[in-house]
Amino acid sequence: MSGPSREMAARFAGIALGHVGQEYPHKLDHVLLNDGDAVPPRVLHPVFFGSFDWHSCVHGWWTLLTIRRLFPDLPEAERITILADDSFTADKLAAELAYLYRPQSGGFERPYGWAWMLALHAEAERHEDRSWGKRLEPLSRAFAERLRAYLDRLTYPITVGSHFNTSFALTLAYDWAQTHDPELIAVISAWAERCFAGERDYRGWEPGGDEFLSPALSVALLMSRIRDRAAFAPWFEGFLLDNQALQARFQPAFVSDRSDGKTAHLDGLNLSRAWALRSIRQRLAPHSAEPLLASLADANFAAALPHLSGDYAGEHWLASFALLAVLAHEAPSAPA
Repeated sequence: MSGPSREMAARFAGIALGHVGQEYPHKLDHVLLNDGDAVPPRVLHPVFFGSFDWHSCVHGWWTLLTIRRLFPDLPEAERITILADDSFTADKLAAELAYLYRPQSGGFERPYGWAWMLALHAEAERHEDRSWGKRLEPLSRAFAERLRAYLDRLTYPITVGSHFNTSFALTLAYDWAQTHDPELIAVISAWAERCFAGERDYRGWEPGGDEFLSPALSVALLMSRIRDRAAFAPWFEGFLLDNQALQARFQPAFVSDRSDGKTAHLDGLNLSRAWALRSIRQRLAPHSAEPLLASLADANFAAALPHLSGDYAGEHWLASFALLAVLAHEAPSAPA
């Protein structure tokens, strides 16, 4: 798949436009320091107050700006432009930045929201007719500095398949850093090699009941980013192919209740798997495992695609992961 169709893009945009400005219901990541801190989401976060939580709003905006770039003549593109002009103002973004430096905000949205902000900044810069990228840069630079310091003290990777997953965050951060922060590229590469270079014969339990990321594929995707093909291929073979783990553990997950926010994570798991499998296939080619990677990716994607909307438990975030899956071909070039 080389990108979303026009119809698919309109669907994704319509879903995201429906929630980035919807304040409630809302789940805050907010430490109260006194009674005065008990204020509405739109006061704490004048830009990213929608989409149920801060990080979903950030990647909802990533979805919208990406669709605007790919389909500038789509009717939804004009709505996106108007809403973004009203949202990404200097004053509102200054308030978002100031929130990071309040007491007890050091771990705010770490590392998932940090990584998505980097992705949003990179996408915003591709819209040369607007200053959104320039205005978002202070936020992205602040999170990049936090990520660098975080890796300095993160002795062990967090491999759970949810917001705390280290590899997912580092993959998005690596993509951003390629054009913004060469030193961070080196930090991420060294950290990943230290933690994952020796991993072989994966036998983890997947899927977890409330995961939206595959622990194994998240690691493999990160390694595919930081290594060239000659170094990545034998590592991937030893990690997931030689022991048949890829065939055994990555068939589409069954979602029993899409009104349960945690259970609905499994739709996201199917989509994030599709993204990872397609991206890994691209890095691995030419390779005998390509047909298997492609068929698993397509099966996981097809299982989740009909369920992007209909219940807010999944509707406020799933379209972003569907878009990642159809944009796997846009992954940055492998290291030389």
